[in-house]
Amino acid sequence: MRPMPRTVITFGTFDVFHVGHLRVLQRAAALGDRLVVGVSADALNLRKKGREPVFSQAERLEIVAALRMVDEVFVEESLELKREYIERYAADVLVMGDDWRGRFDEFREICEVVYLPRTPAISTTALIEKISATD
Repeated sequence: MRPMPRTVITFGTFDVFHVGHLRVLQRAAALGDRLVVGVSADALNLRKKGREPVFSQAERLEIVAALRMVDEVFVEESLELKREYIERYAADVLVMGDDWRGRFDEFREICEVVYLPRTPAISTTALIEKISATD
């Protein structure tokens, strides 16, 4: 009998997609057999960060879905629905950036929770500010 595939779930805005995004998705994918990615809705990003993403929700979904390590994408409507998303996709592992360390420990009762270090010196906000400054 074959073992059940290990499903990893992660979340992010993935706006102005950069190497930091790529690396966190590669590391998340390496923790299992199947990678499911919740891409933050435009409205969620506005509530969370106080600004709309540069790329639309549809564009960000398309970019993330095109990556070979990603098996499935969906729109994350609310931070408060993390448990529902974990259960809906039968995730064995929740992966988040270490800037969220401790925030999702409550889910350890239903899955493994892993906080991955961010790629140093790479930030979407910093990239957007740098691009805006050159205009």
